[in-house]
Amino acid sequence: MSVEVVPGGQRRIDRVLDPAFVEGVDQLGLPELRARREEAEAEEADVSYLRRLLQGRLDILRAELVRRSATDEQDVAGLLAGLPAILSDDSPGTFSAVPRVQVPSRAGEHRRRVERLVSDETIARLPELDVEELTRAVEVLSAEEEKVSTHRRTVQRVVDVLRGELARRYRDGTAQVSQLLE
Repeated sequence: MSVEVVPGGQRRIDRVLDPAFVEGVDQLGLPELRARREEAEAEEADVSYLRRLLQGRLDILRAELVRRSATDEQDVAGLLAGLPAILSDDSPGTFSAVPRVQVPSRAGEHRRRVERLVSDETIARLPELDVEELTRAVEVLSAEEEKVSTHRRTVQRVVDVLRGELARRYRDGTAQVSQLLE
């Protein structure tokens, strides 16, 4: 499973990031516009989930590198005790008047993808890994997280275009809130 876009591809990410997906949105019927927005939002949920999986592993590995630079101790008890703080998301979130929680549709595929890069076994074997192996794992995950983040921002721009068109229609009266119930 890759987030690399394949022109003319059949995967959802290929469709959503095809420039034709948002061309002429002002000419689309309301049902088609909503369907495209939902498809783009679902892709954004999947790419965000993949990104968070990568970031979680990166956070753990980086914390272990920092811990090791402060002490020669191989025991990971301190790392385990700090996992709640390491994995917490302290960054300020964005506010949405209508929050939507989307469950990723391809969670299993994303988990397997991350495991191919850095397996669960790597995390389980932290005490046995040397600094060089940890550093290499961080580099691999960092490069992948950067690619995924770039694609996520691109998908978010598509979502913004589609949401913006819907908002414009409600604002200028060409779409009615009552149509939401249809």
